[in-house]
Amino acid sequence: MTARPEFSRFHNGDKAPLPFADTEYQARLNGLRAAMEEAGASVCVLTSMQGIAYYSGFLYCSFGRPYALVVTEDKAVTVSAGIDAGQPWRRGFCDNLTYTDWARDNFWRAVVSVAGRDQVVGYEGDHLTLAQRDRMEDFLEPLTMVDMAPATMRQRMYKSPAEIALIRQGAQVADVGGYAIREAVKLGAREIDIAMAGRDAMELEIAKRFPDAEYRDTWVWFQSGLNTDGAHNPVTGRRLQRGDILSLNTFPMISGYYTALERTMFVQEVDAASLAIWQANIAAHEYGMSLLKPGASCAEVTHAINAFFAERDLLQYRSFGYGHSFGVLSHYYGREAGLELREDIDTVLEPGMVISMEPMLTIPQGQPGAGGYREHDILVITDAGAENITGYPYGPDFNVVG
Repeated sequence: MTARPEFSRFHNGDKAPLPFADTEYQARLNGLRAAMEEAGASVCVLTSMQGIAYYSGFLYCSFGRPYALVVTEDKAVTVSAGIDAGQPWRRGFCDNLTYTDWARDNFWRAVVSVAGRDQVVGYEGDHLTLAQRDRMEDFLEPLTMVDMAPATMRQRMYKSPAEIALIRQGAQVADVGGYAIREAVKLGAREIDIAMAGRDAMELEIAKRFPDAEYRDTWVWFQSGLNTDGAHNPVTGRRLQRGDILSLNTFPMISGYYTALERTMFVQEVDAASLAIWQANIAAHEYGMSLLKPGASCAEVTHAINAFFAERDLLQYRSFGYGHSFGVLSHYYGREAGLELREDIDTVLEPGMVISMEPMLTIPQGQPGAGGYREHDILVITDAGAENITGYPYGPDFNVVG
């Protein structure tokens, strides 16, 4: 009987065009190796979707299987499951090993073939499970282990010109989805049908702008009435009624990169109480955008907007922080927690960072103006201040529709 391999190189086909040039990925790996040297790690085993995609270009689909990018002083190798065949090789900057499922722990056998044993091993403490950490220790027998997740997150917070160019296109695609949703808003239409109109428009636009890409994960949250109270509430089959508050949220995904557009809307008319809340949130949005500039800290910006709302007796209706970073992330991976507009984040804004401004007020059901109000723009921090790359208009002049 022929012996079944634990892992092998299945380099099927030629390398596909990646979202960035090889020099971009090499620069990222150089940055990681510098961080490893500072931490004393001789090898780094990245396991998260964002970590692997950022340094290699390959965005995996787990379905419960483990994946890795193993980085040493002179090697970078992705480790992927046999079910993916040659796609991780084609869609990755670096070498690739494919492990089989014919024996338990073949994944770790592939990892150790690159990482070696008796090393100082870097890992992602915010992703590696306790069970997989145990397996890492069993197979790699590390001298010690160091958490590289904070360093990799800090690296991702600073965008290269190529990343900013992609994010800029993503913001434009989000606007395309917004206009499609605006056209689809009609009395009696269901949230799900309106959401699909926006999603379809964005996917077609992404395919036009990026003909060599993979297409996955673009989505829309379109909420109405009571469903607007939470920013991440899923789409339902609720039908729109006259006077409904609406929340438009488009999320194009391009090669693992997330962008967003979020807008408050109303169906055909807006009552006086709702209009007052909406206008107050817009004023906070505009004030917040004016504060985003080099040298401002996330906490300082947050406290300033808090004071703005407190003066208007609205702070108790604030739902969450006022903005966050962009890059390799989505609603299920990749949060850059060091760049969020919250009271407990002291990060100072610097050129090359990309951040949203998105104040939200939620007025409980039964009160005048009930519903969730949110505006969301994406800003690139520059030497001179900040550039707003979101184009879709906000406010009642454009967004009382249907």
